[in-house]
Amino acid sequence: MATKKTQEVRKFPVPTPHDYEVLKTPVVTEKSMKLMQEQNTIVLKVNQSVTAPEIKHAFEAIFNKKVARINTINVRSKDKKLGRFEGSVSAYKKAIIKLADGESLDLFEESK
Repeated sequence: MATKKTQEVRKFPVPTPHDYEVLKTPVVTEKSMKLMQEQNTIVLKVNQSVTAPEIKHAFEAIFNKKVARINTINVRSKDKKLGRFEGSVSAYKKAIIKLADGESLDLFEESK
């Protein structure tokens, strides 16, 4: 008997190494956790030189989730003091990604 091979239809692009360089880490603050729970929004640190369309392409390719909207913010560096030591916190770019209706993503799920 001949078996039929069913091909999976992929509606999102295949991730490239560049896509993994675009997205860095999630921003874990009280406000970002509230946005994630209530408004289906994810906040990530991203590479400073990328644009919103590049962020959208990378997010959809890596996580296979549809993106509704992306806002980006350039966060400036800040001077900090710890005792007698002075330094600065590095500048970074932050992306606020609103997922489309019906999509959800849990970045902090526990695997058992």
